Amino acid sequence: MSLISSDRIRAVVGLGVTGVSTAKFLAKQGLDFYVVDSRENPPGLDQVKSICPAERIFTGSLEHLKKLGVTELFVSPGIALATPVLKELAEDGVTMRGDVDLFCDYANAPFIAITGSNAKSTVTTLVNELLVALGKKSVAGGNLGLPALDCLAEGVDVYVLELSSFQLETSHALKADVACLLNVSEDHMDRYDDLYSYQRAKQRIYRGCKAAVCNKQDILTAPLLAQYTPVRAFTKGSPDLKEFGLLKDPDGTWLSHGVKRLYNTNDIKLKGEHNYANVLACLAILDVMGLPTDAPEVAQVLASFSGLAHRCETVRELEGVIYINDSKGTNVGATLAALEGLGSKQSKNIHLLAGGVGKGADFSPLAPALSNYVCHFYVFGKDADQIIDIVPAGTDYTQYQDLTEVMEAVKSHVKEGDIVLFSPACASFDQYKNFEARGNHFIDLVNQL
Repeated sequence: MSLISSDRIRAVVGLGVTGVSTAKFLAKQGLDFYVVDSRENPPGLDQVKSICPAERIFTGSLEHLKKLGVTELFVSPGIALATPVLKELAEDGVTMRGDVDLFCDYANAPFIAITGSNAKSTVTTLVNELLVALGKKSVAGGNLGLPALDCLAEGVDVYVLELSSFQLETSHALKADVACLLNVSEDHMDRYDDLYSYQRAKQRIYRGCKAAVCNKQDILTAPLLAQYTPVRAFTKGSPDLKEFGLLKDPDGTWLSHGVKRLYNTNDIKLKGEHNYANVLACLAILDVMGLPTDAPEVAQVLASFSGLAHRCETVRELEGVIYINDSKGTNVGATLAALEGLGSKQSKNIHLLAGGVGKGADFSPLAPALSNYVCHFYVFGKDADQIIDIVPAGTDYTQYQDLTEVMEAVKSHVKEGDIVLFSPACASFDQYKNFEARGNHFIDLVNQL
């Protein structure tokens, strides 16, 4: 465990949940630091005032950083490293770190690092539940739930961290025991120059890892590692000998390790091929850690784990119509995965509800799935016009102001056997506080039907 040097002049930049967690941790180590936020009255300010002297707290502008002689910054994920003042300081040799980088200095047990454009919360949660079922004292956090530094505790067997691309940008040598990159598709294009820049941030998860898990069907997840580093791949197709994938026979579809059939999809609660891929990723992580993938405890978890709220969650079935809340589908890749996981070219029975803030994304990858699976497309929100531009000929669509209007229209379009899929492919902050508030509004509207 390499402890951080006490002779640096450090500052915590940004006072969201992560910034407060970092400030508390530094104070606990007895280290001096400044706190700087661009907002006059950021959330968490009162908490930080109780642990940091008032003369070390600066709000209203990040320009304060230039006067403090800082040598090391702990930058919150919500603040882009491309922010001019940060860029200037980095060019002057100031070190840019994050809470996950600090976590790595102090972690006293093996840890699993999980990222991806989509499904990372589901996989992180399920891996943690599987580890607990197998008798491990496992703690999950990072971009999900507990901040990374709040996870640190004595007696932990393994940490499971969900990491965003923003957190990975400020993580320099993770050295995770297992690093998993689930998928890469356009997201946060308002913060990255292009898909390649975003992919490079995601690929940082593999730096110094002892073992890796990647998606065989997504070349952007392929790790560039030393030949001796163990790698497990998962696929929705048939697996090669060491891979995890899907095998089909007269008895159904099987989650398999090579030719070994592990679980019939009828026996696991999560449904849809995208979710089967998530479970396969979890099994690959267990396997590369030397843990059993076919233990009764694993089977029990898979039979009961129904997924996370707002992630392809079935709200209700009404008069033969299934209503699904996928408000966490905040990018094109997530919505595409939901359509491909739930859709059928034969029935073409999905009513897709999408819209919001596009974050500079290219919506065109949705076009083939709209043609294949969607009988009617309902578009709403700030960037609706951009989405409509990619709707292929022959796909019925209508545009609305908001979700309430959409649900009024849905009532008159659906028939028995249809699926109403709320998967926005956009962020929520044009009309909602966050994706949870948006999903809860959808649930309320469905329950009022």
